[in-house]
Amino acid sequence: MVDLSTITAAVKAAATELIEAAALKPGQMLVAGCSTSEITGQRIGTASSLEIGQAVVEGLLQATSAAQVYLAAQCCEHLNRALVIEAGAARLYDLPVVTVVPAPKAGGSLATAAYAALHRPVVVAGLQAHAGLDIGATLIGMHLRPVAVPVRLQVKTVGSAPVTAARTRPPLIGGERAVYVFQRRQD
Repeated sequence: MVDLSTITAAVKAAATELIEAAALKPGQMLVAGCSTSEITGQRIGTASSLEIGQAVVEGLLQATSAAQVYLAAQCCEHLNRALVIEAGAARLYDLPVVTVVPAPKAGGSLATAAYAALHRPVVVAGLQAHAGLDIGATLIGMHLRPVAVPVRLQVKTVGSAPVTAARTRPPLIGGERAVYVFQRRQD
């Protein structure tokens, strides 16, 4: 059995480290995907736990709220990897809202918990976040801006689930004559 407070603390630590490494600014977006089954050591999609989803969302919201960064919680493949976000973020990024409410077996426990925890939750079909945290190999890459850059975190696992993180940077275009200015912060 996994300790929920340990999960919350590990997720908060991982998200906080990623936000700092990606130099996210207020109003930017962090996408998170999570398999609560993988956290318990089971195969993805086989042992969904709303309680674990709530613990993960609590840690994510502690980190994103402190940094004033929007959280986007990825749904499972049964909802085509749609995302739960605040209505304000959907307006800010001009994202069309879809009509669905995630449930543990159709959307997953992370998305279900996020939908319950956010102030004014909506679901969108897709977005391009500035950074991403993947707990349990849920494949969040489709929701990252180009170009994704791996970030090695101190937190390697949450429960039994591996943790993978990425930040993004603008694409480098041009050739041998191009001049680049490397910045860690993005608009």
